Amino acid sequence: MYEQFYGFSGRPFQLTPDPQFYFESTSHKKAMSYLGYGLAQGEGFIVITGEVGAGKSTLVAHLMERIDPAALTVAQIVTSALDGAEVVHVVAQAFGLHVEGQDKAGALGAIERFLQDEARAGRRCLLVVDECQNLELTALEELRMLSNFQLGAHPLLQSLLLGQPEFRRMVAHHPGLEQLRQRIIASHHLEALDAGEVEHYVRHRLGHVGWDNRPMFDAGLLESLYRHTGGIPRRVNQVMNRLLLLGAIEECDTLSLAMLDDVIAEMAADQNRGARGASDLRSAPAAAPQPAAPVAQGSLPATEVAALLAERDARTAELEAAISELQAAGMGQGADGEALSPEEARIAEARFATALERIEARLEEQEQSFRHVLTMLIEWLEEDSSREAA
Repeated sequence: MYEQFYGFSGRPFQLTPDPQFYFESTSHKKAMSYLGYGLAQGEGFIVITGEVGAGKSTLVAHLMERIDPAALTVAQIVTSALDGAEVVHVVAQAFGLHVEGQDKAGALGAIERFLQDEARAGRRCLLVVDECQNLELTALEELRMLSNFQLGAHPLLQSLLLGQPEFRRMVAHHPGLEQLRQRIIASHHLEALDAGEVEHYVRHRLGHVGWDNRPMFDAGLLESLYRHTGGIPRRVNQVMNRLLLLGAIEECDTLSLAMLDDVIAEMAADQNRGARGASDLRSAPAAAPQPAAPVAQGSLPATEVAALLAERDARTAELEAAISELQAAGMGQGADGEALSPEEARIAEARFATALERIEARLEEQEQSFRHVLTMLIEWLEEDSSREAA
């Protein structure tokens, strides 16, 4: 939605990694240098760690665009809690190898033959393993054993391990990983963007979709964005997506600090609601499954719509009651139509002020609620191309 309103050629802050939007921060530049050095060695392990959303996957996507597929065969896996036997089969599948059954020895043999064939054809092999903090110790040991495959004196497989900070700590201190540590030839931890880099990052991504200073930013907005996101690129993308959507909904050519505060408050409320919902699900007794109510294809669940409408109706009723009270107080008469005494008029005036404050607060709540619902509807529609077309 907002890309049409602001005339963008695409969505500048999508959450999926896209090498076209690669931004080279100081830390990313160092990471690429370590990757270049490590790949030149052609053996062992390269380890890149960083917080969730720090840009590890985007870094790898950028790397893949720079390599020559005729000289380097790459397999990529994203790991769950795999053990040693499971990771061997996953690696085989990543290289496109079919292994019958769950025979670990057969999978290892197939991998070794494949690596030897690639080496004879003049191609090196790189295994990229993401989310390594999920791997069991036996799986990491199997990855180390795969690095032992050689053709003559030449190693056949190099691995790039990506993980969150806990993986960095585990590799550094776990006594069972000493042999793996000895095989690490390059390592780097991706740091968050600093305040200046956040500003350059936002302008860089906007520039890739044809931004021409519309929308503009209030003074201090990008500094505030840095404080709210900690400089983590994915968090910046999440907030900027919501902020641009709000700007398009309200048809604003300038994004203000107040709008940013509204977005942050809405996201915090979403997170709190999600946490409460998860807690309720954990504590609720198991219930017999109920048949799902029919829902038209491409529509929101009926229960969600009903809940939103019920909340709207309740708030509307409150507003109507407050308006009636406000009108009675403003007319200077009681419920029976009699003129008020000076003391009663003073009390009515106080009630008038209180009612006015309450109605203003209710209006603000209603506006926030409708804005939140509209945001959810738009995001839900844009998740699926068929919904967006509708």
